[in-house]
Amino acid sequence: MQIALLGDVMLGRLVNDRLRMADPAYPWGDTLPLLRQADIRFSNLECVLADDGTPMPGKMYHFRSDVKNVESLRSAGIDVVSLANNHVLDFGVDALREMLSALDQHGILRTGAGMELEAARRPVVRRVGQAVARFIAFADNHPGWEATVRAPGIHYVPVDARDRRVTDLLELVRRTKRRVQLLIVSAHWGANWGSDVPSAHQSLARALMDAGADVVFGHSAHIFRGIEIYRNRPIIYSAGDFIDDYAVDPDERNDQSFVFLLETTGGVPRTLRLHPTNIIRLQTRLARRNAREISGRMQQLSSQLGTRSSWIEGENVLEIRFGTDQPGNRSFAVNPG
Repeated sequence: MQIALLGDVMLGRLVNDRLRMADPAYPWGDTLPLLRQADIRFSNLECVLADDGTPMPGKMYHFRSDVKNVESLRSAGIDVVSLANNHVLDFGVDALREMLSALDQHGILRTGAGMELEAARRPVVRRVGQAVARFIAFADNHPGWEATVRAPGIHYVPVDARDRRVTDLLELVRRTKRRVQLLIVSAHWGANWGSDVPSAHQSLARALMDAGADVVFGHSAHIFRGIEIYRNRPIIYSAGDFIDDYAVDPDERNDQSFVFLLETTGGVPRTLRLHPTNIIRLQTRLARRNAREISGRMQQLSSQLGTRSSWIEGENVLEIRFGTDQPGNRSFAVNPG
């Protein structure tokens, strides 16, 4: 099974304006053939899809895309989205409700936000033949948007080992893993900038792996961070931005990311292939001339976490294989789930 994992997809503001005139597939550029190779496609949806709603007071940035742009997600074959982020309630509860309905009507699975806490926490299941993958999503930002038993919102979990919500999340991972082959935990966490991995993120990611997660897929930062291999499983600390209209920081390079293509056998991750990308004129394109440069930065960041990777010149791909040759795996057994 192949799973394409994408960072933040923001279809609002200037991207939304472009989609009023362009084909729904426009923002995905030439990544579409690669995405269509995957059996499952997952992204963090960093906006609300709605025509109605009132901007949330007190926020600097509000991201909304016309509800018809669910067709843009469909054009890329997106199967599952995380809604656990700091923009899903930018236009209030009515806009959230409108988006949930649109996603459901078009068969796009969603996790991480809902009309009450149980719905926001609920894992979603995607089946591919005999293989089964589940997704759980949480965010550590916007605590005021936390879903409760009576109020809509996000699956909010602070990155604090002492907090009961971390304990609850780890128990949810344990219970879910007992019923599924492959479990991916999506984490919208941390600050927007900086390539260093916060120590608290590393501790929680490893705890999630110990509890049964097969992949921890982090995002929220506008830039990518290194990848760690723990218990023969990948921790992607930050995937960066995949689609947006943001100004580009010349040093942090928030216009660069990857299609993270995970290959698994049953519930066992085997290989992670990173296809570097650039955002150019509101469109994501596979990197050509600077592909080696983007991947070289990822190699350096990942090597600091003990991860070995290989650049495949003819394919413009950075490859990470999971096995005992990874330094970080020497003292750990494969999680039996």
